[in-house]
Formats: sequence, C-alpha cells, structure tokens
Amino acid sequence: MYPVALSLNGRPVVVAGGGSVAERKVRALLDAGAAVTVVSPALSGGLAALAAAHRIAWQPRRYQRGDLAGALLAFAATDDDAANAAIAHDARDAGILVNDASDAGRGDFATPAVHRAGPLTVTVDSGGLSPSFTKRIRDELALQFDARYARAAATLGALRDRVQIVVPPDRRAAVMRHFAERDVDELAAMPPGAVEHEVERAVDTLAGVVPAETRPLICASRASLLAMTQTRAIMAALAEAGIASTVLNVTTRGDAVQDRSIAAIGTDNVFVKELELALRERRADYAVHSCKDLPSTLADDMTLAAVTKREDARDAYCSERYATFADLPPGARVGTSSPRRRAQLRALRPDLVYDDVRGNVDTRLRKLREGEYDAIVLACAGMNRLGLRAAYTVPFPVDQVTPAVAQGALGIETRDGDPLAARLDAVLGDPATSIAVRAERAFLRTLRGGCQAPVGAHATWADGRLQMGGAIAAADGTTVLRSTAAARLALGDVAAAEAVAVGLARELLAAGGTALLGGGPLTGRVVLLPRTQDRPSRIAPALREAGAEVIEAPDSAVARTALEGRVPHVVLFPSSGSVSVITEYLDGLRHDGHRPVIAAMGPSSSETAGAHGWHPDVVAASPEVGAFVQTVMLYLLENGA
Repeated sequence: MYPVALSLNGRPVVVAGGGSVAERKVRALLDAGAAVTVVSPALSGGLAALAAAHRIAWQPRRYQRGDLAGALLAFAATDDDAANAAIAHDARDAGILVNDASDAGRGDFATPAVHRAGPLTVTVDSGGLSPSFTKRIRDELALQFDARYARAAATLGALRDRVQIVVPPDRRAAVMRHFAERDVDELAAMPPGAVEHEVERAVDTLAGVVPAETRPLICASRASLLAMTQTRAIMAALAEAGIASTVLNVTTRGDAVQDRSIAAIGTDNVFVKELELALRERRADYAVHSCKDLPSTLADDMTLAAVTKREDARDAYCSERYATFADLPPGARVGTSSPRRRAQLRALRPDLVYDDVRGNVDTRLRKLREGEYDAIVLACAGMNRLGLRAAYTVPFPVDQVTPAVAQGALGIETRDGDPLAARLDAVLGDPATSIAVRAERAFLRTLRGGCQAPVGAHATWADGRLQMGGAIAAADGTTVLRSTAAARLALGDVAAAEAVAVGLARELLAAGGTALLGGGPLTGRVVLLPRTQDRPSRIAPALREAGAEVIEAPDSAVARTALEGRVPHVVLFPSSGSVSVITEYLDGLRHDGHRPVIAAMGPSSSETAGAHGWHPDVVAASPEVGAFVQTVMLYLLENGA
C-alpha cells in the first residue's frame, strides 16, 4: 500500500449499495467533502435521511454499466458479490480507482479508520487484515490527539502564514521546525494576537540574539495526580538549578484502559510507550516515570538518564476496619492488581480472596473507604508523595513482600546520545539509589521478566556495600523462592553491581525459578548467534520466545564478554560470513576442548563451517529463517542437547 492524502472536496464519487457498509463509506466521504451519488434499489435509514436532505444524490435502482462515468472514485458495497465484481471490472476499464468492500484483492485501495481533530487528520490501516484492530488503534490515538491538537494545528497554520510574510525563504523551514517542537498545550493556548511576537522571537532565538537555553525543556508525563505530583517535584528541582520546564501530558494505554488488570492488557510497558513516542518525535525533551514501570531493557534509542533518591520502597497493607494483615478474617476481600503482590500475599494468607483493583491511588483508597474491599495493598512511595493514608497503613517487611524492581524511585528518560542526559543526572541523580536500581533492573533482565512478572527485588548501597534480596513466586503463592547476595563495591561501579544481581537471578532460576516463570521448551539453553548485519534478527526472537538465551555477537570479543565464561549449547551459522566473524572465539573453544552443537542454515554456510573444522550437526533443509529455527529446536529437543 502507498498512503496518499487525497482531496475530495467537490469531486464526484459513486457508491453502489445502500446498506450499513455503504452508509459508513458515504458518511466518511461526506466528511471529506465529496459529491456522492448512491446507486441502490433501497437505502438504509441513515442514507435515506441524507438523500432527503439532498446531501447525496440517489439512483433508486441496481447498478448499471455507465453509472461510473465521470467519477473520481468508485465503491462497490452491495450485498451481491457478482455485482461488486462487475463494478470493480467496469471501474478498471474506465481508469477509475475502485474500493471493493467484499474482496479487498479486487480493489485498488482500502479506506482507513479516521480520527479528525480540526485540521488534523489521523488515519490507521491494517491492509484489511483486521478492521476491528484498526478501529481500536484509531480510538487509542483519539485519546492522545484530542481538541488540544486541533487548536495547536490551527495555531501552527497562523504561524506559518506569518512566517511566509516576514521570514526569508531560506530560513522558513527552521522557524517552522522550531514551532512544531513546542509544547502542544502551549501552542493550543497561544492567542491569535501573540503570533506576530512569537515569530519575531523565534527568528531572534535561531539567529542567536536570544540564547536557545531560554526555551523551556518539555517534560512528558502521565496526567494522573501521582504522576503530576512526581513530575512537579522533578521540575521544581530543575528550576532551582536554573533549568525551566513545561509539561506535555500524555495518555498511556495503562491510563486509558481501566476495566482490566494491567496484566490483562497484554503488555508490560503500558505506562511507557506513549511517553517514549513523545521523546522519539521530539515533542518532549525528557520523560518522568515511576521507575518500576520501565521495562528492564529500554529501546535502543532511549536511555535512563537519571534515577532519583528513593522514597520508601515497601508495599503497605491498607484497611479501614482491620488493624493488621493478620487480623483479616478468612475470606476477606483484598484488592491488588499486581501478580507479584498477589502471589506473595497468598503465600502468607491463602485463606483470603484477592481481587483486581484499578485506578489511581486516591481512587483505590476511596473504593476501600466505600467498603468494596476489606483491605488493599499499595506502594508506600505513592502514598507518601500524595500525603494519603488509610485508617490502618502498615508496611510489609521486604523479606515478606519483596517490592517490585525499582519501586519508590523515579526514572528520567531521554533520547540516547542526548547531551541533556548528563545535565539531568547532575541535578536529579542519586548515586546510591541509582546503583541499587540498576542492579535490580539487571536482576529482572536476567530473568527475562516484565514489570508484571511475579518477581521482586530490593537492593541498597551503603558504606561501600551492596545488599540485595530477590524473590520469584508461583502465581498461586504455593511457592516463593527467595535468596540474598552482598558484595563490597565502589559507588560508581554499576558493572559490578549488575554482576551481583545477575548471579542472584541465576541462583534463583537454578533453584526452580525457571519453572515458576513458565519457561519454554528451550529454557536453560544458551545459543550463540554470530551477526554480520545491523538490521534486527528474526532468528533470535523466535528462539527467545521458546525460552533460550540468545547471545548475538558481531565478533569474538563481544561473544566472549557476553558469555562470561559459559560455553554455549549451540552455535548458529545463518550465513557463510557468520562463520568467519567469530573464528577466534571458536578456536578458543576448540583449544579448551569444548564442542557445542553446530547448526547451519543451508548448504553454503554448512560448507563454510566444515572448512573451518566445525562440521554441522544439523543443517536446515532450506535456507529460510522459519525452517532453520524449527530444525534447530527439533534437534535440541530430540537429542537433549
């Protein structure tokens, strides 16, 4: 598909069909300003009303050859497949683009789902694969691109008109980029009378007359009370250091979907993606997150610039009727949507009923006060920042209910490579919290768990010593594996801290954590995949989904470092070139007497591997990714390798 924004204002369009499908298409065409003629023996109630109001022309009969004469576009939307096929054929003969509602393959174009906010039009298309999913995405975008964006777009139109009058042609693009990157709320609120002044100020700023630093930074934040409280605290700290900020409120999927638990939404970083998109599109300079919401591995183009001083990391029992968790009677209803909390609480009190509770902190406490729950469990950090409490609020010890990874800390995210990251860390970063949080994130990353996995970790650094505890729980609370680790290390030695965390995670996995986390058929296998290209691999994700740990290495040094002395169970050769990039590492394996399983993707890579003394144990029947992955998996499972 090649997307085109086509102006239909006043242009003739013919729609054959008078049912609900035709009506949807007609209404969208009228919204776009088209002159619509409908050909159909009968009309739906909505189309009949449009015809009576003379908003459409109506030919009350079946389609006839010649009805398309003079049309720019045609739509075949009858309930007769043969008629639709004839319309598509006639349109092609007449050189008219046609959309066939009954068979997308017969048509020339698809009609996307559309969201309009004033002059701004957002379209979503899935190529006809899933119209309902397309509409879902459209509805989610509508939450983001609301009336503010319509006002902002209108402001940009007025600014452009002024720019074209007073700015030399060679500088107009730079000035308009400057405005396009401004805070949406700021653009939406800009009065018409300010346009002239703003253009002059932008010209002076870009010319160096006004220092660029005078432009406030834009902070992307969720709009909830807790998120904004946290964000305002960050902005205040930056302001004290002479760095001004404005806020870009972003609605995330986790905020938009309130009728299901976070785990049921279907993704881990439900509070993160939209904020990262604002950074990626340069609508924001930095984003403030509750650090526990961040995935253990950030996108390649993002970085965790700073970690703030931690609030109380513990979870707290909250009730209006019962003083302690032990006082709850059997069968009492406890609200928590966290699989981690629920599993550890069940281990302590399997006789209670655990139900989901969604909403902001104040909403959850209101539900508790209104008697919907006998108790709920909340993070101490959120309540402390908001100054909220239940009648009885009692923190759980971290060795009873181990907190979520990075709970209580705020994470400041920026684009990777942005010099702003160092400035933010200098003002906001807390070294002791940062090294502890980065260790906890390495623990989670090693387990390959998301922020909704039944996994907890809590680390502290003080007086040159890192102490860390970790937990992996069965979802039903029947088993909770716990262990601790400690090491002396320098405050800035993040690599050493992460090594402690990785060791703790591997200890718990070996003690039965792999099974508790639902490991796949290749769980426990380490796969070395030499890489000769920069584009993302399709082999690695498929094997990781099956539970394998895949090390992607462009050379021997990277392979050696990533494997940390371990010997891979299998080495994959997807191409002839992949053999040579790790020859040095392979020679080291041979010298030490190690011989992993060797898998080649086809005859060429098999021959090259053999020439280097590594004759393949398994060769895919055809040099295709799917066949290669399946062949490797079957070999490993059948041979116990």
